[in-house]
Amino acid sequence: MPTADTDRVIRPAAIVPERAARLLLAWVAVHDVTHGGVWAHDVGYFKRFSGPFNGPAGMRGSAVLLGSIHVTWDKYDVTIFRVSITEEGVARGMTVEGVCNELLKHAGLTLATCPRADLAPAPVPDPFRRELFADH
Repeated sequence: MPTADTDRVIRPAAIVPERAARLLLAWVAVHDVTHGGVWAHDVGYFKRFSGPFNGPAGMRGSAVLLGSIHVTWDKYDVTIFRVSITEEGVARGMTVEGVCNELLKHAGLTLATCPRADLAPAPVPDPFRRELFADH
């Protein structure tokens, strides 16, 4: 089993600001696996494949999944919260930073230079709540 960094929760989460997110979506649309590229995207992910989908009727064919960037959308910003590299991706030398940077460079970013989500502290426990329910 490879010891490479194959699955990482990104903390604090990386934020792709609106302008950069729009650039990425436009770039990925042109480089989509169904149009001869190696990327697929949907609301919750950007996926990197080994090649374009070359199967019948635009199906995957010989293309192999190498890595996934899991995202959420907050209005127009994209939040990267987890990245996974498959065994085939590891065998081809892919890393968490590598797959992110391969995509993010098209918006002038890297995983290291992306703004990060603000982590709010956990709420302070209500000191009166315990007393209120202690007799019940």
